[in-house]
Amino acid sequence: MAVPISQMWTVSTYVLKKKLAGNKRYPPVLMLEPLFRCNLACAGCGKVQYPPHILKKQLSPEECFAAVEECGVPMVSLPGGEPLLHPQIVEIVNGLIARKKYIYLCTNALELKRRLPEFTPSKYLTFSVHLDGQREHHDMSVCREGGYDIAVEGIKEAVARGFRVTTNATFFDGTDPNSVRSFFDEVMSMGVEGIVLSPGYSYDKAPDQQHFLGRAKIRRLFRAILSNRKKSWKFNMSPLFLEFLMGKRNYECTAWGSPAYNIFGWQKPCYLLQDGYTDTFKELVETTKWEEYGTASGNPKCANCMVSCGYEPTAVGAGFGSVSGFFAMAKAALFSTYEDKGALDLLNNHTTFAAHRDQFVSVDTLVGAPKLEETRV
Repeated sequence: MAVPISQMWTVSTYVLKKKLAGNKRYPPVLMLEPLFRCNLACAGCGKVQYPPHILKKQLSPEECFAAVEECGVPMVSLPGGEPLLHPQIVEIVNGLIARKKYIYLCTNALELKRRLPEFTPSKYLTFSVHLDGQREHHDMSVCREGGYDIAVEGIKEAVARGFRVTTNATFFDGTDPNSVRSFFDEVMSMGVEGIVLSPGYSYDKAPDQQHFLGRAKIRRLFRAILSNRKKSWKFNMSPLFLEFLMGKRNYECTAWGSPAYNIFGWQKPCYLLQDGYTDTFKELVETTKWEEYGTASGNPKCANCMVSCGYEPTAVGAGFGSVSGFFAMAKAALFSTYEDKGALDLLNNHTTFAAHRDQFVSVDTLVGAPKLEETRV
């Protein structure tokens, strides 16, 4: 597992202290969105479909620091939009480092190489570069030819300068697991610390509604991808969450585990859904009807979700919250090849995942949204 010991220690002691104090809801990471503005228009994204007057707005450094202090998290994810478009992003990052927060600055890397000299390498700062697969697949995913090459150039420059770097991939229907496995080889050869991955979420505002995965397809896809692993692959994620994606564990969503704060306030109930906003984190925790979210609730918006922002906090809590959970996490980290003949058969059956691959992403030709394949087990 490619997570530094100091970061693991910080998160584990945070979880244990919260449990011992009797706290029921304690998010390990804040999704801090300083702006929605972006220099890409990805077909599967539901974060940039706002009118111009909204896209021009952004959080101030002071607002960012106040949100982090208010919820008390050890880790902060800076998604967007594109954070490197924020004119004060360096001030925001430096302020969070001064507060000893572990930061994942999520970027498509189109501006990364140009802006790297403004940042200083730190164990608290990771550039999490959006890279959705090999060159052709990534460029189609982000709807920009040449995007892969620019991102790779930024990754290599950041690694050479001594920064922590991970890649962050989102997978949709039509993803070729063999290509993904080759992609893992490519990114590890770039010198990245590890890989972050997740199935896509069916944002209502996303232009492409045809390629989101149902839960059964997610498990099948990630079983094929993550079984029979190479030892050279490193993942900057909870190993128990990866087992969940493979269908080896059943978890419920921890919707409050990755709260989102942006220009509108604290988003209810989570980073993915927009069912209103509150002025304070306390109000978010105390007034949100959490029982109305997650697969067990029957909420159709949650039926097919297995996204990391809801389920990885559950896995983190399971791993650090008990002795048995810790040993399960240690076993998953140390014995992580997951030999599986059935998964090899899936890789060799080229029709299993090919249904929509050839038509993946063409924004101009999008029609209606098909019914997703959903399972609760």
